[in-house]
Amino acid sequence: MNTVTLYTTDTCPYCRNAKTLLASRGIAVREINVQSEPGRFQEMLSRSGRRSVPQIFIGDTHVGGFDDLAKLDRQGGLLSMLA
Repeated sequence: MNTVTLYTTDTCPYCRNAKTLLASRGIAVREINVQSEPGRFQEMLSRSGRRSVPQIFIGDTHVGGFDDLAKLDRQGGLLSMLA
């Protein structure tokens, strides 16, 4: 199973939504909090090209933010990407 990596901050409601959606599907995540680990922000920016959180990766594939994750889930692609 591919690892889901979630770049987050403590105060981001979309980060909480992403974690809730993934938990509801029984998917464990590797969370990287760029607020508590500021050095990881540059890593997120390099990987995604985006400055906003959450940034979500399945394996090495950049999914995008929460809206992108929710759309992927609605279309039935989330679980297949994890296989």
